[in-house]
Amino acid sequence: MIESFRNIFVIPDLRKRIIFTFLLLAVYRLGAFIPTPGVDPQAIAEFTEAAKGTVLGFLNLFSGGALGRMTVFALGIMPYISASIILELLTVVWPYLEKLKKEGELGRRKITQYTRYGTVVLSVIQSLGISFFLERTTAPGGAALVPSPGWGFRLMTVLTLTTGTAFVMWLGEQITERGVGNGISLIIFAGIVVGLPQAIMNTVTDIKTGSMSILTAAVLVIFMVLVVAAIVYMERAQRRIPIQYAKRVVGRRVYGGQSTYLPLRLNTGGVIPVIFAASIMSFPQTIGQMIQNPWLKQITAALAWGQPLYNLIYFLSIIFFCYFYTSIIFNPEDTAENMQKFGGFIPGIRPGRRTAEYIDKSLTRITLVGALYLALVAILPQILISGFKVATIPFIGASLDAVLPRWFTEGLGVHFYFGGTSLLIVVGVAMDTVQQIESQLVMRHYDGFMRRGRLRGRKG
Repeated sequence: MIESFRNIFVIPDLRKRIIFTFLLLAVYRLGAFIPTPGVDPQAIAEFTEAAKGTVLGFLNLFSGGALGRMTVFALGIMPYISASIILELLTVVWPYLEKLKKEGELGRRKITQYTRYGTVVLSVIQSLGISFFLERTTAPGGAALVPSPGWGFRLMTVLTLTTGTAFVMWLGEQITERGVGNGISLIIFAGIVVGLPQAIMNTVTDIKTGSMSILTAAVLVIFMVLVVAAIVYMERAQRRIPIQYAKRVVGRRVYGGQSTYLPLRLNTGGVIPVIFAASIMSFPQTIGQMIQNPWLKQITAALAWGQPLYNLIYFLSIIFFCYFYTSIIFNPEDTAENMQKFGGFIPGIRPGRRTAEYIDKSLTRITLVGALYLALVAILPQILISGFKVATIPFIGASLDAVLPRWFTEGLGVHFYFGGTSLLIVVGVAMDTVQQIESQLVMRHYDGFMRRGRLRGRKG
């Protein structure tokens, strides 16, 4: 493995791509410390500390701490992801976008352009909501987050945060085109892992001060290792459907006759459904800050992070986006048609429509398992941090709160945030990026990271 890492810097093109990727990620991290004009940094820091364990703390994780410091990159890449979700949904119901999607590279560029416009629009809406929220909120000590509120501050916030999001979007596209890996995923990855050293130091401090015992810390580490192993196992799991190709005589040559298989991944969508669901769940909070209405305020409170309604919708959203995203990137009818065109068939299944139905049925079953796995891992942090607030459930909430154990309703009080959604993203993006680097090595006749076999990512 050490030799493989050395080979990375021997190949000039790969070395330039990796250095370029690291430089752009460094620029992204630099922008996460430039404050937005008009806010009180000290008051923002006090408010962020008090908001840990809420939806703001959850969204702050995706921005790499930029939202908590209220910097120019506070919105991060989430508006771009939200715009991508909206475009994907519109592709299903709007024939024009569906036609564009089938036009190849030209159509893809046009959809990317529409996604950029949507990102700007969503950034304006979200930044305006944040400006209203900052003006109405005070720090725990009573200090105002915005010393001089008004439309001057609101317009400056909209301009600053929208420009910051557009720049982050540009960084992600440049990494994808000229670097290594998916730029958008790597930006989210960098925002999450940057807090890992501080989280480890906080855990060590808790052990030294007696807030956490060594046994608890050891159990936590073992638990994290097991979760990582489970994620890797599930991300690489696949259903292999056997395919037989008939012999064909073309001229003097005989083609086909071999047996192969069609790999159907257990989790076809990767971490995309989790990111989509998290992005969608941030909208009610933004709208609730812009529109002060008692009825809307109750809905916003019910959809707060950690509340039963939030957990239910978040859980169901992940399952929905798993099926939705899988249906977009994998078409059983096209697969069956291509198999029939080249003389392939599944033993015991008629080619054509029957094959498409069989593949669709198999994919539907394994996608359900993958969706449940994603949803369960995504809500894991709530058990570790704040538990499930069942007391707010109408009619039966008080009875459930009295019966259920405290660790379930109040959490375990673990401050180590690296779990659930963040762990899915970190492990998944790391697997995909390492696989791309290994593919570059193997393509240039170098050994990969493993002496035997290949290191497979989620798409390998």
